[in-house]
Amino acid sequence: MGNINTSTTVVEEKLYKRNRRPKRQKNLLPFTFILPSLMMILLINLYPTLSGFVYSVRNGNLIQQGSFVGLHNFTQVLKMPDFWNALQFSLIFSVVSVLGSYLFGLILAMILNQDFFGRGFFRVALLVPWIIPSIVSIVSWRWLIGDQTSLINEVLGWFHIHPILFLADKTWAIVSVSIIKIWRSFPFMMLSLLAALQSADESQYEAADIDGATSWQKFFYITLPHIKGVTIICWILMTIWSVNDFDTIYLLTQGGPDYGTENLIILAYRLTFGTNNVGYGAAIAIITLIILMVIAFVFLKQQKNSETMED
Repeated sequence: MGNINTSTTVVEEKLYKRNRRPKRQKNLLPFTFILPSLMMILLINLYPTLSGFVYSVRNGNLIQQGSFVGLHNFTQVLKMPDFWNALQFSLIFSVVSVLGSYLFGLILAMILNQDFFGRGFFRVALLVPWIIPSIVSIVSWRWLIGDQTSLINEVLGWFHIHPILFLADKTWAIVSVSIIKIWRSFPFMMLSLLAALQSADESQYEAADIDGATSWQKFFYITLPHIKGVTIICWILMTIWSVNDFDTIYLLTQGGPDYGTENLIILAYRLTFGTNNVGYGAAIAIITLIILMVIAFVFLKQQKNSETMED
């Protein structure tokens, strides 16, 4: 009997291992599918990031990395007036872009959340600024506002209004790049907020109507709390995209006039490829990364605290 029990146990173990093997292989199958994409992402994103860290602590150029200098590049960058000017513009540009695109996107999302004729057409049409390639939209904007003979200035001339130097005057250039950034970004806000609004519980609005709540009260006490999570995520993403916006500013003004629209990314590009000082450019890129990480942490911390208070 002892031999029979032992043989039975051995057979059961073999059967158990045989049944477990396909399951283990099946569990590894999804990772096998995503491995090529994961390796490509690491190659495209991780390697340049690590290279940036290496260049930021060396006094190299585009040909060679140079010798190790520690934090020298960072200290020198922080002493540069151009850095603080670029940081100031980056913050102003980001705040204006985020708030402008959010308010515009929220208004349109609330309108498109209503039932009216042609709603599907407007939902698609309003995505055009976000869908078309940036170079196409920005070159079109340059044609509209580029110089004294641009289309908008020609129209202003019909009303005997002097031409406006939208891209040659420092103040007008800041206003112009901000408006164009908002125009390019509001569809993302609109689409994200519209998705959040459509998942709202209609029973809350019905209860508010029974209690006699006004439209503003329903907006502040039902709508805004419901879309708060999506709002914070959109703010984080838009802040990152605005601070790192290269194509809008470079294609419109290249940081001018008089470096008035130069953000941190344009400054890093100018130092790297204009003066061949890769160490300074990499240092600015690392500082920008740290600033964005701090901003994202603050937003996410605020969201977590709000959720804790609600619970």
